[in-house]
Amino acid sequence: MFSLTRADGHLLSTDPARLDLDRVHHWLSTDAYWALGRDRETVVRAFAGSLPFGIYRPGDDRQVAVARVVTDRATFAWLCDVYVDRTARGLGLGTWLAGAVRDHLAELGVRRILLSTGDAHDVYARVGFTPLDVPQRWMQLDRRQPVSRITGKEQSGD
Repeated sequence: MFSLTRADGHLLSTDPARLDLDRVHHWLSTDAYWALGRDRETVVRAFAGSLPFGIYRPGDDRQVAVARVVTDRATFAWLCDVYVDRTARGLGLGTWLAGAVRDHLAELGVRRILLSTGDAHDVYARVGFTPLDVPQRWMQLDRRQPVSRITGKEQSGD
């Protein structure tokens, strides 16, 4: 396991036992545009099969941020489910988290990390992420149903 402590006392850890999955599920299913309505069992399974990163605040050790990395721990990683609690935003935790993920994966030898974001490009650019320059090489198979931002429930598709 990997851990870091920031000068202000925030602790970052990859220990899955430290994760507050009830809190993570709440964040993702109610406030993360990419995961609205995600059920708790899916969150639990996703984190169980991934490399988790949690940030815990000094004093009470309450979890204030999370990230999940899907990786083979050798060549490739997908950074996803990055979330900073609304009460902890503006402290630089998102940038610190993204940089710690980048550095930890580099220590493992991972040379390519992908992510998708609709609103945090600046956060990731601060730690070296850049837009894909050859998107015509990348393909996807997306079986998700569109999710309503209003209800958080799947919409029927055509």
